[in-house]
Amino acid sequence: MEIRFSKSAMRALFKSNKRQLIRQKIDELEAESLSQNANVIRLQGRPEYRLRVQDWRVIFRIEDNILWIDDIGPRGSAYEVKS
Repeated sequence: MEIRFSKSAMRALFKSNKRQLIRQKIDELEAESLSQNANVIRLQGRPEYRLRVQDWRVIFRIEDNILWIDDIGPRGSAYEVKS
């Protein structure tokens, strides 16, 4: 599976002090199925999932065998819908 980051997700990843841990968890997510990862939940009313990495959240979706990382952020702000 290929991993692609949005510009905002890439910026947030580089600004985060937990970038290595977040990247490690994203790589683990790529290797495992969604059902094997207890920190992944489908978001209500949205086609995306969230991955919990300590107090950070990774918002992602899977399309055509591509893992799209849409947003990365602290717990509260990661769920805000960007227009």
